[in-house]
Amino acid sequence: MSMAKKRPCVGVIGSGTEKHSQLSEPLGRWLAEQDCDLINGGGGGVMEAVSQAFAEVSNRKGSVIGIIPSAGACNSPKARSAFAPLQNYPNAWVDIPIYTHLPLSGASGKDTASRNHIIILSADVIVAFPGGAGTRSETQLALEYGKPLLILSPNHEWDEFINTPTAGTPEQAIRWLAKNIPQTG
Repeated sequence: MSMAKKRPCVGVIGSGTEKHSQLSEPLGRWLAEQDCDLINGGGGGVMEAVSQAFAEVSNRKGSVIGIIPSAGACNSPKARSAFAPLQNYPNAWVDIPIYTHLPLSGASGKDTASRNHIIILSADVIVAFPGGAGTRSETQLALEYGKPLLILSPNHEWDEFINTPTAGTPEQAIRWLAKNIPQTG
């Protein structure tokens, strides 16, 4: 009996408002040409830009997976019956939306009611773009969970993570990923 091989999953985290297109688009296209899936929070900014670049590659091998937050707490049957994802989620480029009951993000992104844990734990490797408190919490979670992590920050916005590998260009990030994405063969 043949066992199916798991496709590696690359997490790309970053600003939910800023696209950082000069970084995210080349990275998204390159990832689409690899035998891997892309996972992120399914929102705007970097998440949308990298997802669009990935999805628009005609011969891509993998899928865009979005871990979608809830618009509010779902801790009672009444609240659950009114479930809704946050407005503008998922973005148009998500192939597989995974809807969660988890509403917290931003400065509360390490709380157990945040989808950030799912994104980080599901990724085999992670690339962190510049972002706000939510990206910072995802970056901290990646370190705490011992995930391979690259900071892609040309302007040194993430210097606090001094012992973490960094890249200033998409080409440098691609070289790091080529060495760190698990092989399926």
